[in-house]
Amino acid sequence: MTKVTEPSHGIAGCRQADAVSEASAPVSRTGALSFLANGASVMPLALVMAAAALHLVPQPASVTVTAGCRVPAGGVLAALERVRLDEGGLQIVSERWRALGIVPRPLTLRVDLAAESAPAAPSGRYELRVDGTGILIRHKSDDGGEGVFDAYATLAQLAERDGAGWSIPCVEVRDQPALRWRILSDDVSRGPLPTMRYFKERIRTIASFKMNGYSPYMEHVFVDPKHPLPAPLDGITPRELGELATYAARFHVAFVPEQQTFAHMHGTLKLETYAPLAELPHGYLLSPANPGSEAYVRDLIEDELAALPGEPAFFHIGSDEPSDLGRGLSKALVAAQGEGPVYVRHVVETADFVIAHHGGRPLIWDDALAKHPDLFAQLPKQLVFVNWHYEREPTYQPYIDRIARGGFDQLVAPGALNWDEIYPNVDAALPNIDRFVSEGKAAHVLGLFQTVWHDDGETLFEATWYPVVYAAASAWENGSVDRERFANDFPAAFFGSDDARYASDIAALGRCRTLLDGNPREYGDYLFWADPLSPDLANVPDTLDLSALRLAAEGVMTHLRLAPPPPLHANAAAVIALAARRYDALGREYQIPREARGYYDDARANAGVHDNLVYRGLDVAKYLFLEQRDALLALEPQVERAWEYENRPSHELSVLERYHLAAQRAIERADRLSDAVYRDYRATKKLPPFDVTLGIAPQAATTP
Repeated sequence: MTKVTEPSHGIAGCRQADAVSEASAPVSRTGALSFLANGASVMPLALVMAAAALHLVPQPASVTVTAGCRVPAGGVLAALERVRLDEGGLQIVSERWRALGIVPRPLTLRVDLAAESAPAAPSGRYELRVDGTGILIRHKSDDGGEGVFDAYATLAQLAERDGAGWSIPCVEVRDQPALRWRILSDDVSRGPLPTMRYFKERIRTIASFKMNGYSPYMEHVFVDPKHPLPAPLDGITPRELGELATYAARFHVAFVPEQQTFAHMHGTLKLETYAPLAELPHGYLLSPANPGSEAYVRDLIEDELAALPGEPAFFHIGSDEPSDLGRGLSKALVAAQGEGPVYVRHVVETADFVIAHHGGRPLIWDDALAKHPDLFAQLPKQLVFVNWHYEREPTYQPYIDRIARGGFDQLVAPGALNWDEIYPNVDAALPNIDRFVSEGKAAHVLGLFQTVWHDDGETLFEATWYPVVYAAASAWENGSVDRERFANDFPAAFFGSDDARYASDIAALGRCRTLLDGNPREYGDYLFWADPLSPDLANVPDTLDLSALRLAAEGVMTHLRLAPPPPLHANAAAVIALAARRYDALGREYQIPREARGYYDDARANAGVHDNLVYRGLDVAKYLFLEQRDALLALEPQVERAWEYENRPSHELSVLERYHLAAQRAIERADRLSDAVYRDYRATKKLPPFDVTLGIAPQAATTP
């Protein structure tokens, strides 16, 4: 059932190219729509049904659809391009619709804008009406246009294909965000470093799903004019940092630099020039015992802020996981003053420096400060805690309450659970995000700080869109985001496709990862790169359902092998296919050793009795390892294409080299089996044990 109203004009339900009203510049209307009442609203079932049918992500607070009334999308696009209320919003609509095949067409429609004063209303609150006469957007007068942009983001997803082409249903949308800030934290320091083109694509995409903050996580990748040595040759220059901040502002996205200022600084400290600043030799922590550490950090912050076009809303000073504090250079300092006071002094001095240099409100990871709540009173109240927890927990409320009791604002920071994985662990990530964000909304936290990490240096950001967009919806919508409904909406909202199998593909990859739970290497990538002939992995075929893993992956491969690329985010679909192929290859990697051993042992049992069975067994075992070689080398160019779509070249070779080395290991094992034919069997009519032939065990230890 869908809530419907009668068309307000006799022609509202008709498709036509004729003018239905004179074109007009934006004007302010009053009384046509009214803002939602302050506070939470409950959407009636009928409106839920209407919103679900439209596949909107995030789902608006209220959607009313007028039956039998539609407006040609091409006419709407022409009107929007003529009036140009918001350049970033127009770009979101235009790029999406043109990719879908929608082109401007002559149809005179009004596009009206109404700004109202609503002091208690959150930024981003808007109302959108589409009918046979045109479009009306109502927003807060003091929100900097954020509500207008968010209305455009909703409008972009309203286009639907029908028998006559693409059209927009006549709707009234009333909407507002549950959380003020909805920020993506993006690790650009562990290997993957985006090109400027992909940085911008990433910003546009999060904005289109109503995220309003982007935070690049930086350790040593900023090419500081005072300290250029630590950054990679293709690092982020001051000009690029400023360009990204300006670009983000076009889409009403706050640019939030994060610069590590304490731990996680090995990229700098490995250099001899900066080694005196390290707590332990060439380590990971800038030692507070050396005044040069503070001077270095201040140079970085000062130069990053100078590169920005204006004062940022926030500046993240990192400072998580200072596990080496007091273990080296600062041992005497910590012994005299205590670990907590030494750490808090770093936080206070760094935060005060950011504030004094108009760097916005300082953000800091909560883990180290959480150990010292007795020292909270020493912290500046402008400080915002980024409350990060990634494990599956029945509730995150104690962490939220601990910060709230200290009187500080906080951002809840769930993880995409993509790090060290072939594809994000969506079966775990989405429930975690839902629980953490829901509890954060109930506690009225400042916002979301959704994290994506690349700890192993090879994970692809394109693989993370499903949990990232789910987090965006969770932070925007008032209630919990139903995961089945989200899966139903995602193909249309993200890929611009009515093919529901894109959602089932992601669900299948989730099952693949869940099937790896309990594996001896913990993470999918670690298991993929481990030697399947390692003794501690011998039972993997018994403990993991490799057949189920491969069948799930091959179902995805089959769909995407035949499906045309989707109109939107085609590369993300290609990364889904790549992940499926890697899961399939992983399963096969752990099947092959046992099968090869079986054929070899059969050959050995028939040595000197049935030559044909001996040669057959040795040949099949050899070709199983050559199969392994071929699978790895076939993956390498797919990984290369995916990497180059996103990233700069500095770390690419180290990622691709893994495929070459693993393929070489398979080649060497195939060659050893060939050698066994000539070196062992033809000479002696005997074969040593399988592990000896492959060089896994020494000859003397295993020969009878």
